[in-house]
Amino acid sequence: MTDFTLHTQDTAPETSKPLLDNSLKAFGMVPNLHAVMAESPEHLEAYQKLHELFQKTSLTPAQQTVVWLTINVEHACHYCVPAHTAIAHMQKINAGVIDALREGAPLEDEKLEALRQFTLKVVRQRGVVADQDVERFLNAGYSRRQVLDVILGVAQKVMSNYVNHLADTPVDAPFQKFAWAPAAAAAE
Repeated sequence: MTDFTLHTQDTAPETSKPLLDNSLKAFGMVPNLHAVMAESPEHLEAYQKLHELFQKTSLTPAQQTVVWLTINVEHACHYCVPAHTAIAHMQKINAGVIDALREGAPLEDEKLEALRQFTLKVVRQRGVVADQDVERFLNAGYSRRQVLDVILGVAQKVMSNYVNHLADTPVDAPFQKFAWAPAAAAAE
């Protein structure tokens, strides 16, 4: 594993320092993911901007959680699953929904399940989603705008999930109680 620095205000490149300030203001700490990303100010800035934009989409917080956790589990991200679990609990998302998403299990709510299935199709098929799958998503009550909103969420999570795989980013203390491993690894 390649060693990546967990940057602080003292060690970060000069142009990353205001971005780390943004993280501190938003989260009350600098998440380790952001500390790693600070190595590339452009990467950290892009990630922060995508996060901000995704939160402004037409998707509700519960729907955003479905997109984030579905992608994080599919990508087997040891860091983002606990982080987004903590965020989901802070947002008071239904615990049963959170648990099912962490397990990669179907959701009881049909509309949220349609979103989970569509998100999986986008990720697994790298955006080459069959017309009937898009129509199924639209028929579940979503819009064409939300097709694009899901893709925005995928772009954001690719950035973080891939960084965490390469850097083996340590899970921050506030997220450790939501530690997660893929089902196959947990069974070993």
